Amino acid sequence: MKVVTVIGARPQFIKAAAVEKAIGVFNGASSRHRSGERILEILVHTGQHYDYLLDGIFFEELEIRKPDYSLGVGSGSHGKQTARMMERMEPILKKEKPDGVLVYGDTNSTLAGALVAAKMKIPVAHVEAGLRSYDRAMPEETNRLLADHLSTLLFCPTDQAVRNLSKEGIKTGKENRWVIKVGDVMYDSILLYSKLAEKRSTILEDLNLFHPQSAIPPPPYYLATLHRAENTDVPERLGSILRALDEIGKDILVILPLHPRTRKMMKSCRLFSAFRGVRLIEPVSYLDMLALEKNARAILTDSGGVQKEAYWLKVPCVTLRNETEWVETVESGWNRLAGTETRRIVREAKRIGMRRPYRKGLFGDGRAGEKIVQALVKGFGSYE
Repeated sequence: MKVVTVIGARPQFIKAAAVEKAIGVFNGASSRHRSGERILEILVHTGQHYDYLLDGIFFEELEIRKPDYSLGVGSGSHGKQTARMMERMEPILKKEKPDGVLVYGDTNSTLAGALVAAKMKIPVAHVEAGLRSYDRAMPEETNRLLADHLSTLLFCPTDQAVRNLSKEGIKTGKENRWVIKVGDVMYDSILLYSKLAEKRSTILEDLNLFHPQSAIPPPPYYLATLHRAENTDVPERLGSILRALDEIGKDILVILPLHPRTRKMMKSCRLFSAFRGVRLIEPVSYLDMLALEKNARAILTDSGGVQKEAYWLKVPCVTLRNETEWVETVESGWNRLAGTETRRIVREAKRIGMRRPYRKGLFGDGRAGEKIVQALVKGFGSYE
C-alpha cells in the first residue's frame, strides 16, 4: 500500500514523526509474515515553513527522513500559497498513484493536499479531524472544515471532535466514511521526546535560567508564543498583547521566542524599543521548546499545539485568543481564554494558580500513531 503524506509546517513535522515511527513498527512486524501488508510512505514537504529553525532542525531532532519531494512554495498570500502547492502537488500524485493521501491539522498545506487528492479521486485521511473554533475569520477554521468534508478517513483526537463532525453530518458508514477517535498524535510525540529533551536540550543553561553547578534556584519565568496572523497582522492587537506581556514581565521574566512573522510586524510597527519586560529570543527547536515549556511557571500562547503541550506537561496556560478548538484544556481548568486586550491578559495571568486536578486520558493513551496506521491499512490497503 502506498500513502502520500503532505506536511509543511512545524506542528505537522511533530505529528508526522509519530506516525512515521508507527509505520516503521508496522512494516517491521509485517516483514515477518510472508503475505503481510506493508506501507510505502511518500513524504511531500510543501515548504510552507522553510526557515531552518522552523523546518530543518525539526527533521534532524525528530529523526524524520528527508522528504521525497520538496515543493519549495515559500511565503505568500493564502490564495497564492495554496495555489502553488496544488499546482506542484498534482503531477506528483499522478506519478505516484497512491492508495491514499494523508494530511495533518489545519494549514494551507492541509487544504492543498486534500483538494488535489479529492479532485483526482484519491481517498484522503485527515489527522486532527473534527476540531472547531467556530470562528470563520480564522484561515485555519476554513482549512480544517474543508479538509474534513473532503476526507474518507477522519482521525479525531477527542470525543468533542467526533461530536462536531456528527453535527455536520459526517458519520461512520455515511458516504463510505470512517470517523475514528484515535487520540492525539502530539501526545505520542510528548511521550517520545520529553525525556530526550531533558538529556539533550541546553536551552535553560544557554539563557542563564539554570546552572547545574549552582545551589541557587533558577529564576521563575513565563514562556510566551505569538504567531497567528489574526494577532500579528493587526498592529493594534499585536501592540495590545505585547503591552500585556511587558506588564507581566515587570514582576516575572517573560521569554518570547520570536516567530519570523511576528518579528517582521514588530519591525514594521517599530515596536522593538517599546517593550523592555520581555526577553526576545530566536525561534527554538522542538526539544528546546519542550524544555522551556516544562520549566515555565506558566505559558501564554496563541498556538493550539502549545496549549496541549502545556496541559500534558502540567503547566498552566493562558490563551491569547477569544476561543480555542481545544476546549478540553479550558474545561479541565488548566487553560484560560484571555483574548487580546491588555488588562484582561494581565488579569488572567495573575489567576494562573487557580486550576483543577489533572485528568489523564483526555487526549488518548499515547498510541494514536499506531491506531492511525491500522486504520490506514484497513481503509486504503488490502489488509484484512
